Amino acid sequence: MIEFKDVSLVYPNGTQGLKNINVTIKDGEFVVIVGLSGAGKSTFIRSINRLVTPTSGSLLVDNEDILTFKGKDLRKLRTKTGMIFQNYNLVKRSSVLKNVLAGRLGHVGTVRSILNMYSKEDLSLAYESLKRVNIEEKIYNRADELSGGQQQRVSIARVLTQQPKYILADEPVASLDPPTSHQVMTYLKKINKEDGITTIVNLHFIDMAMEYADRIIGMRGGEIVFDGPASEVSEKTFEEIYGRSIREEDKIGGADKS
Repeated sequence: MIEFKDVSLVYPNGTQGLKNINVTIKDGEFVVIVGLSGAGKSTFIRSINRLVTPTSGSLLVDNEDILTFKGKDLRKLRTKTGMIFQNYNLVKRSSVLKNVLAGRLGHVGTVRSILNMYSKEDLSLAYESLKRVNIEEKIYNRADELSGGQQQRVSIARVLTQQPKYILADEPVASLDPPTSHQVMTYLKKINKEDGITTIVNLHFIDMAMEYADRIIGMRGGEIVFDGPASEVSEKTFEEIYGRSIREEDKIGGADKS
């Protein structure tokens, strides 16, 4: 379980990324966070694995306040929180297999990873992870030979190989076309249901959130302005989150939305 208790984050330049966040995310949930750019979505999600550090409040992961973590505790936290990035975060000149095996770093250690000293079990897990996202035939290709959608599937396989308790996906489909975006979201949803991994995804638009989320959290100006089941989302909800009507958003962001 993840619990934000009066969590705020003020950046060194004075910008407030999070404002008194109070929210609990239960084990096994598929949560989508929506809002405009700058709403605080990335700050929220990156707080959970301490890529950014809130400046006040308590952030509990499995009943431990991770804001106190350093060194070994921080590495342990990042091992159990798999991260998927918008830009895939792959080593482009390395093979798909090596990129996926990087998910074992927190388990095997840096030296064994550098020397490629992976066990048969690690190699088998990497291959099975690639199979789960239907890209095992690219196992020996270099990452930079793949399309954007294929690279994102490799990054999902890497997270699976990490065997995390939580998956955090920060705008994972922002750089992809609509059909590929839905493919990536389908894999994330399938993994959430089959493995029971708590999954938190940041998205720009509410229509895709409604299709895949169990629960939607809407953010605006660093604050949570909506938190509820996807079934409760309405046009009024959209206006609360985005600060304008859905028709205005269609006109302004139609190209992005497609």
